Amino acid sequence: MWRERMVRGETEIFVAWQEGSGDRTLLAIHGGPDWDHSYLRDPLHRLSYRLLMPDLRGCGRSGRVSEYHPDGVVQDLVRVLDAFDVERADLLGHSYGGMVAQRFAISHPSRVRSLIVSGSSVLPVPPDAFDGWTERDEILARQDDPWQREDLTSEECVRAEAFAAAPANIWRTEAMPGYLKRLEEVRFGAEWVRQLEAGNLVSPRFPDAAQRIAETGIPVLLLHGRQDMTFPVGLVAPTLELIPRARAVVLEDAGHMLHVDEPDGYVKAVEEFLEGAALQDGLELGGAGAV
Repeated sequence: MWRERMVRGETEIFVAWQEGSGDRTLLAIHGGPDWDHSYLRDPLHRLSYRLLMPDLRGCGRSGRVSEYHPDGVVQDLVRVLDAFDVERADLLGHSYGGMVAQRFAISHPSRVRSLIVSGSSVLPVPPDAFDGWTERDEILARQDDPWQREDLTSEECVRAEAFAAAPANIWRTEAMPGYLKRLEEVRFGAEWVRQLEAGNLVSPRFPDAAQRIAETGIPVLLLHGRQDMTFPVGLVAPTLELIPRARAVVLEDAGHMLHVDEPDGYVKAVEEFLEGAALQDGLELGGAGAV
């Protein structure tokens, strides 16, 4: 059962959450960033862990502010953990949220048990990453650009862009109707795109993110769709070489919204990773007390 809570502070952060069994908490960070958390609820609600799903500042039902630096976002998420009395959480970030999750893990490693980078990347995307993928080129060429329309507000453009991009984000045709229905429920905003237009948007990705994540020793799962047209699957292998405690699961018939294309495979990958991380965490704690 989903519950709702507003975490008070300098920025009010809306959190949808559900209880789970055991003492582990999964903090799921949405992408966009001008979306809300709701598009990630299914299939993550199937997990047995306590699940916290905040709307980032300026998104969904969270407060609007004048400053949208990623460090402020990270501090908001720290306050969310504090409000729920969570000392250490497992983090999952999708797309833009995947980069926020990395920044959180690097800047607050003592608060993180494990890190799942979902439909995102640790390494920057090179300009030639998708060269030769003609199907992607054709799909993007057919995509309408709502930002060329003068009759739409910025919020309406963000919403229209999400629907226009659906063919690039969903790989399996049979998953499309459910995805479009899911988009209908998203509370789209435009606070972040306004920062982009003003030239004030700072990337949450640290240039040396892979090295810094490796230095934390935090277990990492790279969860990716083979057909992702936003973050290329080709970045997974070189990332594994840079982060010794990282592993990867690539879902073959999934695109950028891999949790929608292959929900069963997605949940299985998350569950198995978290179970393994929990086991390793227990072994390390036991070893720390051994003589």
